[in-house]
Amino acid sequence: MRVRRVSGGANAGFVETRPSAPLPKRTRRPGRPVRRDWRAPLVPVAALLVTGVLLLLKITTRKRIENGDVLFAHWARGEQVILAFWHEQLVMMPFPYRGRRVCIMVSRHRDGELIARATRPLKIESVRGSSTRGWASALRGMLRSYREGADLAFAPDGPRGPRLVAKSGVVQMAKATGAPIMPVAAAARWCVRLGSWDRLILPLPGSRIVYVAGEPIRVSSGAGPAAVEGARATLEHELARITAKAAAAVAG
Repeated sequence: MRVRRVSGGANAGFVETRPSAPLPKRTRRPGRPVRRDWRAPLVPVAALLVTGVLLLLKITTRKRIENGDVLFAHWARGEQVILAFWHEQLVMMPFPYRGRRVCIMVSRHRDGELIARATRPLKIESVRGSSTRGWASALRGMLRSYREGADLAFAPDGPRGPRLVAKSGVVQMAKATGAPIMPVAAAARWCVRLGSWDRLILPLPGSRIVYVAGEPIRVSSGAGPAAVEGARATLEHELARITAKAAAAVAG
């Protein structure tokens, strides 16, 4: 309750008044301009540039795949898989893909919009969400794509890290679909690393890239928390192993 002073007339003195209603959140003064993200209009232009770079690298890089027989056999039989790779190797992963179609999960952040637009011309579908935001809707989108015949692809340490630490989302997806998780790693002979959280690898035109497929990981539909954690740890270990193997192969 508030008290105000009345300075004249019959009501002179102090009177009680009703408390004022709380101000709505995020009020702004009249005439004050709304702050907008000035970078948002640049996303379509940046996506076109990224698409051009990806297509150039797909054409000019020299690629070799090791231990890919099991993965290729799945595709030859028309079977779907869940591809898993570290976020730092994201740029290189579209180049050797031989399946029918693939769907990836990208964040709801502006970076996710850039990735979704840039990979669309490469026939890569995407749903928006992450393990920290929008997971439920992204999960439904991934399951819908899987039911429609798409492979699924995950960077289990994305979208913001910790780097080279697998989260359990990909394991939960394998549990829901019954599809095997196929770990894949890549290393480039000539490349630069960006200063992003994941130290993203950008191969240079003409570089040799070696891909190594790991052992498939299957998760039962009845897997409990301990089994899910075991599969997550196995995936993390396998990705570390084949990443080191790819790096050694490309350096030799």
